[in-house]
Amino acid sequence: MSLPAVSRLFRSALRTQLVPVANVSSKPAKHNVTAGEQVIGMTVLFVTILGPSGWILAHLEDYKKNK
Repeated sequence: MSLPAVSRLFRSALRTQLVPVANVSSKPAKHNVTAGEQVIGMTVLFVTILGPSGWILAHLEDYKKNK
């Protein structure tokens, strides 16, 4: 690709209208989330993200020995 083609690509990308991803509303929630549901959701989130990372960091020396 030449430089003018890349320049045209960037200009056309900047000119396009962004499609809204989420419907943002100022109305009250239809379903109130309880504190218990929030705790469960946050726990699942942290375990799924931090669990594998913690496993790898805890077994880093084992991975080094296998090489």
